[in-house]
Amino acid sequence: MEETATTRRHFLEGLGAAAVASDVVAQTNSASATGMPTRVLGRTGVKVSILGVGGAHAGRPKDENDCIRLIQTALDEGMTFMDNAWEYNNGRSEDVMGKALAMDGRRKKAFLMTKVCSREYAGAMQQLAESLKRLKTDYLDLWQFHECNYHNDPEWLVEKGALGAALDARKQGKVRFIGFTGHKAPAIHLKMLAQNVVWDTAQMPNNAMDSGFLSFREEVMPVCLKKNVGIIGMKGCGGDGRVIDAGLLTVEDCYRYCLSQPVSVQVVGLSNLDMLKTALRIAREFKPLTPDEKKTLVSKIKEVQGDGRYELFKTSKRFDSAYHRQQHGFEVQGV
Repeated sequence: MEETATTRRHFLEGLGAAAVASDVVAQTNSASATGMPTRVLGRTGVKVSILGVGGAHAGRPKDENDCIRLIQTALDEGMTFMDNAWEYNNGRSEDVMGKALAMDGRRKKAFLMTKVCSREYAGAMQQLAESLKRLKTDYLDLWQFHECNYHNDPEWLVEKGALGAALDARKQGKVRFIGFTGHKAPAIHLKMLAQNVVWDTAQMPNNAMDSGFLSFREEVMPVCLKKNVGIIGMKGCGGDGRVIDAGLLTVEDCYRYCLSQPVSVQVVGLSNLDMLKTALRIAREFKPLTPDEKKTLVSKIKEVQGDGRYELFKTSKRFDSAYHRQQHGFEVQGV
C-alpha cells in the first residue's frame, strides 16, 4: 500500500513539474517594442529576454569597437540579459561590456550578470570589486558562482566562505540576486540546490542532446521549477557546434528546442553581427515545438544521444576553465 502511495506521490509531483514547465514556456511575452520575447526569471520576478548575450564570445573580436558595437546592438534590439564572468578573456569581456553599457544610459536597460571564480571569502570579494570596476557599475543584477563542476565545490563554497561573501554583498546592495553555474554533472547541481540557501538562479546545459546523457533537463530542471529557481540555459548547440557541423540539426532546430524547455533565458555565443542577426530572428519567430515536431527532432539524434559524444563538456576537463582546473589541483594542459 505504501509503495502505491509513494508511486502516486511521485507521479503527481511529476505532473506538477510538467505543468510549471509548460507555464514557463506559455508565459513567453512579446510586448516589447523590439519584438524580443521575454520570460520571468524565477523568484526574481524580473522579465528578461529569452536569449542572452554570452560575454565570453562577445569579448573575442580583436577590435574593441566591434565588441562594443555587438553588445550595444544586441541590447538595443531587445536582448536585455547580459552574461559574463570575472575570468572571461582575462577580464577583457567585462571591460568591453562595461564600456558598451556605460554609453547613453544602456546600463539601466540591461539585466547584468557576471560570475565569480574564487571559493574563498576574501577572493570572492576581491573579484567582485574588480568585476564592478570593469563593468563600470556599482551593482550587479545577478552574481553567480562560476563552474561548479567539481563534486566538492558545494562544500568549498560554504567552508571557504564564498557563499558568505555573496550573502554579504547582497546585504550591501552590490548584488541583487545570487545563483550558480556548472556544465558537468546534474548531481553537483542537485547538491547545490539542496544547500540551506535560497538560490535565485541556476545556469546549466540546455540542448537537444542533453535529455539522453547526464541530463540536466530530466534531473535538475524539475527541482529548480519546484523551488522557483530561475533556469538559465547554455551550450545550446552542444558547446562547440559539432552537432550542426555533422548535419544532424540546424541552428534553428537547436534553439527552438532550447526555448521550448522551461528556461527563462538561453545564453548564446555571439561573436559578430551576422550571428546576432540570426539569433534575433530565431527569438522573434519562436513558437514552441509541437509534440510531433519534438518527436521528429529527437528521432534525428536518438542514435548518438546516449554516449555524450556531442556533449564532451560533461566528460572532459579541457572544457573547464584553467582557473578552476588549477583551483582543484589539475594540470591546465593535456586534459
